[in-house]
Amino acid sequence: MAFTPRVFSGIKPSGDLHLGNYLGAIRRFVPLQDTHETIYCVVDMHAITVWQEPEDLRRWTYEIAAAYIAAGVDPKRSMIFNQSQVVEHAELAWIFNCVARMGWMGRMTQFKDKAGENSENVSLGLFAYPSLMAADILLYKSTGVPVGEDQRQHLELTRDIAKKFNHDFKKQIKAAGFEEDYFPLTETLSTGPAMRVMSLRDGTKKMSKSDASDMSTIYMMDDADTISKKIKKATTDAAPLPTEAAGLEGRAEAANLVAIYAALASRTVDDVLAEFGGHGWGKFKPALADLAVAVLSPIATEMKRLVDDKGEMDRILRDGADRARAIAQPIMAEVRSIVGFVR
Repeated sequence: MAFTPRVFSGIKPSGDLHLGNYLGAIRRFVPLQDTHETIYCVVDMHAITVWQEPEDLRRWTYEIAAAYIAAGVDPKRSMIFNQSQVVEHAELAWIFNCVARMGWMGRMTQFKDKAGENSENVSLGLFAYPSLMAADILLYKSTGVPVGEDQRQHLELTRDIAKKFNHDFKKQIKAAGFEEDYFPLTETLSTGPAMRVMSLRDGTKKMSKSDASDMSTIYMMDDADTISKKIKKATTDAAPLPTEAAGLEGRAEAANLVAIYAALASRTVDDVLAEFGGHGWGKFKPALADLAVAVLSPIATEMKRLVDDKGEMDRILRDGADRARAIAQPIMAEVRSIVGFVR
């Protein structure tokens, strides 16, 4: 079976968007519009696997959708919507809960990291959410997903669930008129190296909205002065910048700031070091601050404009959901028949 080249990806509305979300995910969504049918979701059903204040959840949902658009995702070319508007996500997730095995879920390292020693008291949704993630992807028979390293295990699980469904219902799939597998084995898509942005206070830790220090994270809605202040106060060492990338080894904070500059400027690390190598932080940090402001401020301005126009945002989300549902509903109808549900 030839599957339509289709991409699904989403961001969870569980906090304010930051630079890591932009460089690691959102910016990578834009070029895929030229090669694939693109579906970019705000995965609000995933968000409630841990407690969310409803008003915060609504605000973050609008902010993520606005960030997609402000960064260059065209709502006329791509489908932008929040997950809960397409109920088939939840329906297929339940079927996949009955296909996936407990042992598969138990091996998910992100669950172990998030649950910690309190695994008996977390929600069932947190344990089972990789199954919902598989449903998000396979509900549209997506052929590719742009994922970072921390999500690769979940994509492998998605492939395992697709394989098991295709195997378990092989006879029914063939009887329904499909010559081969019903669900595709979704591949990882690359639009360049996945940027892993680290904390401005500790270069060994990933930049995070949950960091205790607000100075460690650049948020997408930060104003120019705040961005500059955070970069200029970022932790560094006393040595000047090296002239080659090998010289950054063992210098986590230096490597992080150079990598951020390279990503924002769409240049290589070696290219950046050819310009700044041998110079101290007094020259590099102001240059990085100016670059970050130049790239991020127009996005923040457009995000704020969109978020303030709730009517327009609601229209965009409804339109995206309608178009996504037009794909999801016939697929879900076929899945119901294959599984044996009486329609």
